[in-house]
Amino acid sequence: MNKTAIITGASRGIGKASAYKLAEDGFIPVINYRTHKVEAEKIAAETGGFAICADVSDRIAVDNMIRETMKKTGRIDVLINNASISVSGLFMYITPEQEELIWKVNVQGTYNCTRSALPFMINAKSGKIINISSMWGQTGASCEVHYSASKAAIIGFTKALAKELGPSGINVNCIAPGVILTDMNNSYSEETMESLKNEAPLERLGKPEDIAESISFLASEKSSFITGQILGVNGGFII
Repeated sequence: MNKTAIITGASRGIGKASAYKLAEDGFIPVINYRTHKVEAEKIAAETGGFAICADVSDRIAVDNMIRETMKKTGRIDVLINNASISVSGLFMYITPEQEELIWKVNVQGTYNCTRSALPFMINAKSGKIINISSMWGQTGASCEVHYSASKAAIIGFTKALAKELGPSGINVNCIAPGVILTDMNNSYSEETMESLKNEAPLERLGKPEDIAESISFLASEKSSFITGQILGVNGGFII
């Protein structure tokens, strides 16, 4: 039976590219989405996987997603915690509601999915957990304080959990993307995007496929001796 990979936030951007790449690698991709049903079902049909609607910040919804995955495939080999939101603005102007939502999706969502999938990985004594952080979680970004803090939390979560789960045969790693051409960056002006491109030594912005290739590697047996690591995929923006 093919291995199963759950990808949260997989209807667009990095998650979408990862679904296609992992299907190419022989995985059954589980396309998690919250609102983009049509897009998710199209990806599932084209990759041989299936789509499941679940708000990752909702513990009950996540538990149901994991149960449905086990019912359909009988296994969870890879969990990619990719679902994320961002709100830009000066720290003092971000509302308490926005602040809470960022934390619930980016951090609590990662906790929820990991907590729900772990019993099945531990029982199998194998598994790969791949968390998607950001280079801003490594360095911080002005006007993205809440987002940066949430992504920094993912880095700490990755390192600690890797130590805890190593004896169970489970690898936990993190990818910290640079500026990637996804909908999340649509709020930036062309001038800002051009400036960010010029700051990177490779002088280009990243594509979702760049991150998908790194996810493919960490999901494979080629990375079996790698755990607790933060892989920067940023064109050299942070060295």
